[in-house]
This record gives sequence, structure tokens and C-alpha cells, in this order.
Amino acid sequence: MAAPWARRGSKILVVDDDPVVQRVLNAEFRKHNWELLFAGDAIAAIAVARREHPDLIVLDVGLPAGDAFVVLERLKSMPALSGIPVIVISGTDSAENRSRALAGGAIAFFEKNADMTELVATVIDALAS
Repeated sequence: MAAPWARRGSKILVVDDDPVVQRVLNAEFRKHNWELLFAGDAIAAIAVARREHPDLIVLDVGLPAGDAFVVLERLKSMPALSGIPVIVISGTDSAENRSRALAGGAIAFFEKNADMTELVATVIDALAS
């Protein structure tokens, strides 16, 4: 059962250019009554974040028009957006990408084929704090 705060419709911005990943995350996250927003590239990610002020962002490393590290840097430089928790996902579990994401301010790093239960638990923890 979803926690009471999850029923309030927490907004999650999913930034990924892969429609399969978008569909998988959409299906999983909607089970928790979260409102989902989507962006397919770095420019759209910043625009949607500025307009919608999501409660959390799930951000793919490899994006058109910039990568996750550019998006993280821009988000962290904007006072209105700097406090939004960001979880970075990647098609590969590169130690360098993991290190850069966490150093850039991400709260977690997951490989895309990681256990969905762990990703959801991280989202729940981030939204609860």
C-alpha cells in the first residue's frame, strides 16, 4: 500500500529519450499514485522543471542536447530548483558516471536494468524527506 503522502500526487519528472524506459517507469510509478511528467532531452528537462517544479527528477545520463551532468549543473545553479532530489539512471553502471552523478548532487545512481523495487524505495525515501 502506498504511503499517505504518495496519494497527494507527488510530481516526478522522468527525463529519458527512450520510450521503452518511459513506459516502464510510467507503469511502475503510477502504481504509487505519483503524477508523471516527461522530457526527452536536456533542454526540455530544464524547461519542464522550471515550469512544473517537480518533487523529484529521474534523469538519464545519455540525452540529446546535453547529458545528465549538464542538467544537474543547471538545476543546482537555480535556487528555485536546486533542492529537487535527482536520481540518475544509466544504461551502463560506469563507475565514472556514478561518481560524477553523485558529485554533481544526485541522491542516487541506478543502472536501467536494476531492480525496480530498489529504485521505487529510493523514490519513496526521497519524497518522504
